[in-house]
Amino acid sequence: MTDVENRPTPDETPVEMPRSAGVSVNEVLSREATYQNVPKSLLIESPELIEPGVVDVERYTSYDFHRKEVELVWRKVWQMACRLEHIPNVGDHVVYRIVDDSIIVVRISETEIRAYHNTCLHRGTELRPEDGSVPFFRCPFHAWTWNLDGTLISATSDWDLPDFNPDDFCLPEAKVGTWGGFVFINMDPDCVPFEDYVENLPELMAEFPLENRRIRTHVAGVIDANWKVTLEAFIEVYHVFATHPQIAPYQADEATQYDVWGDHVNRKITNGGIVSPHISAKSDDETIVQMMFADFFNVTDVDQVTVPEGKTARDVIAAKLRADFQERTGIDVSDASNTEMMDGIEFYLFPNFAPWVGVALPMVYRVRPNGDNPDSSIFEVMLLSPTDDPDDTTPPPEIQWIDGDWRVVEELGVLGPAYNQDMGNLPRVQRGLKASGNGKVRFLRYQEMRLRHFHRTLMKYIEAK
Repeated sequence: MTDVENRPTPDETPVEMPRSAGVSVNEVLSREATYQNVPKSLLIESPELIEPGVVDVERYTSYDFHRKEVELVWRKVWQMACRLEHIPNVGDHVVYRIVDDSIIVVRISETEIRAYHNTCLHRGTELRPEDGSVPFFRCPFHAWTWNLDGTLISATSDWDLPDFNPDDFCLPEAKVGTWGGFVFINMDPDCVPFEDYVENLPELMAEFPLENRRIRTHVAGVIDANWKVTLEAFIEVYHVFATHPQIAPYQADEATQYDVWGDHVNRKITNGGIVSPHISAKSDDETIVQMMFADFFNVTDVDQVTVPEGKTARDVIAAKLRADFQERTGIDVSDASNTEMMDGIEFYLFPNFAPWVGVALPMVYRVRPNGDNPDSSIFEVMLLSPTDDPDDTTPPPEIQWIDGDWRVVEELGVLGPAYNQDMGNLPRVQRGLKASGNGKVRFLRYQEMRLRHFHRTLMKYIEAK
């Protein structure tokens, strides 16, 4: 077992966290930090023993609990609505939907973004059915019209409205926050400021400026499972050995590091180029390199691939990734550390925003309920490419909706088959929860620490007075 610096319990008695016998992430990155610029935030460990580890099945299956989430979570939290590149020009807008609510996120000037409830103040017609660009908002039913700043332009036959005052008919707003190239909204007028809600996430991710990326691919699929079932599958690595056995020879699944902070932020780091602790016959560095070169780089003559003396498998694989990335994009990543090139580094902001950082997997996950159905969710993947042009105005691609087979999106590469494996699990989880004999779900202490953290925060909102 690897020793780590543990947080004290409330009585100040240290608690020993269970850890895999595999080499720890901190050991790997600390060693590489002696000859590479490993981002400092990745050398921090912040585990916490979080209780309880058992929750009720009804959190995933009950319509009543789902409605509590609508009122007490989704209408109270900050949530990512879009990227800034979705609304580069005045009048550009995105319609963000979450269960019953619909919010228009619109750029009203070069420097200002606002968010309005997507409803006409006359008889409630939805103002905008989809994303687009408009000079004003006009209701299609009776032609009431608003400026982009939310002020009323005209109300048809206003002579027939008693005591009519245009100032009383400004579009109701949601709060707006921006960070890392993303736009966040909050429907609660009394919500905490965005800067407080994100806690230490900007500091932890300061070395990974996501505002310097652009969406390359945006993929989404409807999953026959509660949104929490879907989310939880993508914030733990405990499932990898059973669900994705093909990567066990070169991915240290069980030895993943998990960290939590405050109520809203957590993280995981999974080393690549290291064999899974589940495999009893350990591979040497040369075997790991040869397997990865065959699987990721389609190299057929792998016997010619060797690990020079004084180097590790991670050194060789990361060097190949740097060379391929620079050839493909023209962007110099020669100073990027091994961990940035090949590790799975996923941050998380409650309730449903999970940005991955580094060069290896520059993507973002977002999970939402699919309408008013606790048995269905929407899972989205945005692949973000680094850009060396701060004025890049390339429009983002349209969302590709997946109908069953994630392999059809060529840009996903090896992720496509892996997502198929994940999606095969999730409906079975939902069906199994509904058939539960004891009505309980149990989480591991360390490997499912992020799930415990999530549920602790979820219930803080549900039980808020």
